Amino acid sequence: MIAESDRAVPKSIFHFPLLAALAQPAVALTLDLPAKVLGEESRSELPGSYALPVAAFDGTSVPSRQMEGALDQRAFRLDAAGVTTLALLTPLREQVLAAGYEIVFECDARACGGFDFRFHTDVMPEPDMHVDMGDFRFLSARSGDEAVSILVSRSAGAGYVQITRVTDAPQPATQVETPVTLANEATPGAVETTQPASSVAASLDAVGSAVLDDLVFASGSATLADGDYPSLAAVAAWLQANPDGTIALVGHTDASGSLAANTALSERRAEAVAEVLIDRFAVDPARVAAKGVGFLAPRATNQTEEGRQKNRRVEVIVTSTR
Repeated sequence: MIAESDRAVPKSIFHFPLLAALAQPAVALTLDLPAKVLGEESRSELPGSYALPVAAFDGTSVPSRQMEGALDQRAFRLDAAGVTTLALLTPLREQVLAAGYEIVFECDARACGGFDFRFHTDVMPEPDMHVDMGDFRFLSARSGDEAVSILVSRSAGAGYVQITRVTDAPQPATQVETPVTLANEATPGAVETTQPASSVAASLDAVGSAVLDDLVFASGSATLADGDYPSLAAVAAWLQANPDGTIALVGHTDASGSLAANTALSERRAEAVAEVLIDRFAVDPARVAAKGVGFLAPRATNQTEEGRQKNRRVEVIVTSTR
């Protein structure tokens, strides 16, 4: 582990029950967060599944155990400027142990696998959950058929905690079938842009990442359609304004198809975006990396076409400002 100096952990001032999703009858796991909550986001699925990390990134993937049941995942932004990640995690670890859970795996950023661990695990998207690639900690724990994981990180002004819990839960009753009409494949003009290109540089400065929402790929293709793509111009401008900065382009897909095929496709898409930055905007190739994580980091549900469209994306991550 990396040595880390700590200041005293703030007194627990926020108390919340981490419940089984959709109010199932499993016993709540109640935790006290170590600082005031400034923001919270959550998602729940029933039935749901979660790949519980059980070891560090091994060069190809993050070894995990598939857990199924009621999924409850929450991300908190805390008023914890200056509090170390160890100080954030320690009281939560103690409470998990006191609740009868057994620690399965625990690591800090370097021991976890850094960038590769982060993008091969299920993490809620920025800005809900911010992860500093060089300063985060993770633990996973189990109690029988139930599991919980905790990821903590921080920015200059806040602490971030993501808690994921899977509990055993009965399957929901079969729903009455309702016919639906699926639209034809979305055309470039039909893709919703959720983040203006003008905000890309601001997002890179504020949280170290941004989604390039104006990129258009044909379904199943790694070829970037012709277009001006203001988001890429914004990335190039940010690199010019930050001559010591480096970035990673990370491709994502929806959950249709196998993980291997989607990971390969998402990496090819990231590489296609990198080529445009290099060829059209004269960005130094040494400052741009391209990675693909397939469907392992969704930002929306894969149960609807709208959610799948949001999950098919390329993100830019600041990897160094030296």
